[in-house]
Amino acid sequence: MQYIIESSKTIETLCKDLESNIAEYGFGVLHIHNLEETMSKKGLVLGEACKIYEICNPKLAKEVLSKDMDMNMLLPCRISVYTDKGITKIGMISPVSLMQESSHAKELLAVTQVVEEKTKAIIDCSK
Repeated sequence: MQYIIESSKTIETLCKDLESNIAEYGFGVLHIHNLEETMSKKGLVLGEACKIYEICNPKLAKEVLSKDMDMNMLLPCRISVYTDKGITKIGMISPVSLMQESSHAKELLAVTQVVEEKTKAIIDCSK
């Protein structure tokens, strides 16, 4: 269900490369959640870096939503860049595994596989 890869890059370099690769694969960044910063503003120390990228390919999203509007709750796709005990990681939850619960899973399988292949490629190129 999870696709996580370790990286030898710093968080800053990995995020920069990720942002470039997101665009290269036809996706856009909708929002970046900086959990470390958010927790700090609340007076809490996370102790690890963690940025969550919400990304979307509008054409693929429209295809999914045209078949099952309830799938809006799974969108946009998310890629996380974070540290865990000093190790830099990048990962996501498999869109195919998430989509299995849809009543339209069979209809959506092809497009969901494309989304998963592209997001894995984005991660692999960025690491």
